[in-house]
Amino acid sequence: MAYTAGRATPRAQGRLAAIAAVGTRSGDRRHPLVAAAMVLPLAAVLAVAFGGVDAVVVQASSVAGLLGR
Repeated sequence: MAYTAGRATPRAQGRLAAIAAVGTRSGDRRHPLVAAAMVLPLAAVLAVAFGGVDAVVVQASSVAGLLGR
């Protein structure tokens, strides 16, 4: 039997390229707003999941205390 696990059909490669091209311009660079829209939901989930929100609040209140506010 032939080994075909590492090969992708040209049609599948075209679909993968089309999916990867979402949010890109002709210069193969993403617009910064598209990049932010991709990253921010994951960052929010990770912050909530690992308690990052509480850490930011504690740090902000500490800095506010040092500034005398």
